[in-house]
Amino acid sequence: MDLVEKVRNKERLTQEDGEALYHLDLYTLGELADNIRREKYGNKSYFNINRHINPTNVCADVCKFCAYSATRKNPNQYTMSHEQILDIVDNSVKNGAKEMHLVSAHNPNDGVEWYMGAFRKIKDKYPDLHVKAMTAAEIDFITREYGHSYDEVLDMMIDNGVDSMPGGGAEIFDEKVREYLCKGKVTSAQWLEIHEKWHNKGKQSNATMLFGHVETRAHRIDHMIRLRDVQDRTGGFNAFIPLVYQRENNYMKNCNYPSGQEILKTYAISRIILDNIPHIKSYWVTASINLALIAQEFGCDDMDGTIEKESIQSAAGSEGAHGMNLDDFVSLIKNAGFIPVERDSLYNELKVYT
Repeated sequence: MDLVEKVRNKERLTQEDGEALYHLDLYTLGELADNIRREKYGNKSYFNINRHINPTNVCADVCKFCAYSATRKNPNQYTMSHEQILDIVDNSVKNGAKEMHLVSAHNPNDGVEWYMGAFRKIKDKYPDLHVKAMTAAEIDFITREYGHSYDEVLDMMIDNGVDSMPGGGAEIFDEKVREYLCKGKVTSAQWLEIHEKWHNKGKQSNATMLFGHVETRAHRIDHMIRLRDVQDRTGGFNAFIPLVYQRENNYMKNCNYPSGQEILKTYAISRIILDNIPHIKSYWVTASINLALIAQEFGCDDMDGTIEKESIQSAAGSEGAHGMNLDDFVSLIKNAGFIPVERDSLYNELKVYT
């Protein structure tokens, strides 16, 4: 059967099919992905009012693509106290934030209580605030550093108020690529195991893929299919986020950086391949706000959020360091021809901006 007809008939695609999708022209791919997106969500484009907090840049691991982490010799290293974190939360809540998104480097100096205590203090003060925290890479680091099992760390997270997990640390699942990018960090199998365990505890998470560096198209499709397999078993991924690699201030500047067309094709193919993950997010911090808006016509239905401040991607060259004003965000989505819908962290609709 013709590949286009296979997509239109909603047949599940193979690795070979996924690679072949890249050979379709951009507009055909866009139409196929947009049809799927509009069948699910119509003209809605989702976002939330959130705050990203990156409490430390001190890291025990070394990833070639990272411009954020600081080694012990770096004069610009920092670690926030719980009081400093709570001050940020207080201010963000006053600004209307409904989600705190906490992602850190892998700091070997502060212990499990530094991580868990921060979550607990936020939740004690703001019981209704959604705490999204701890990537699978951070969880794996804590198990290695402090001798806990994955289940023990996940249970501690739940006991201390973590509501959902972000998708960071996935990078690319291919083991050879991963060895080059981030040797010593969580493996692909471990990343998937941690998220599956989290889902089995009744919790949801995001999934990511870092692309546009040294990976091939085949590696991207393989990555998506591995996520699809876990989702078949658990149903716990609520969004997939293809992250565009940021190339400044790190050790991988000479990569084959993708064109705008290649990025849009990858978004569209994500929507087509991942038939069981509800939402595809064009994370404007890595894609740029303009391309993220265009991506809403190539299968994506979510823009992430206002963010307020972001340190990790902006250290490598993205333009999202200071977030996005809510009114501007809503206006941009409207001007792109979509209906802005404020959501909570689990995609319950809170406000439709007509």
